[in-house]
Amino acid sequence: MVNDRTLRHAIIDSPLGALRLVASARGISGIFMDNHSHPPAPEVLGELLGSPADDPLITQCASELAEYFASERQTFTVATDAVGTEFQERVWAQLATIPYGQSATYGELALALGDEKLTRAVGTANGRNPISIVVPCHRVIGADGSLTGYAGGLKNKEFLLRLEGILPAPEATLF
Repeated sequence: MVNDRTLRHAIIDSPLGALRLVASARGISGIFMDNHSHPPAPEVLGELLGSPADDPLITQCASELAEYFASERQTFTVATDAVGTEFQERVWAQLATIPYGQSATYGELALALGDEKLTRAVGTANGRNPISIVVPCHRVIGADGSLTGYAGGLKNKEFLLRLEGILPAPEATLF
């Protein structure tokens, strides 16, 4: 019997730089940016594949991400397999309900989980989301509309929010 938690990964290029896509037999279990503030431990990555094409889940994820970055995809269909605490997994499931082009606050997520006092815990779980972009933790903003924390860096969060139209495109400057 094959262990469904046997992991493998590949690296793809993206507008955000290199992305490391990690898969188990069940689905994508990680998408990590080079400058990720919570880099994965080697055991979370598994075997490095020679090419994304060496794994059908990684191939599908890479294709869907390319479509997303080209503004041709708003939802992802690739299977996911994020592993965390029960609370983290509840938060990540809630993140997945935030539609493309919309944002939510940490407080709104806490209320959706049943307790507005969970705002800080929601923020911590959000920051530990291992499947960035596909599970859209970038769509969570501060109560005042500010761009608060993003494990992939605020510059990448801003890029993703502009891509989705949540933030306006920067104005061109004439010289």
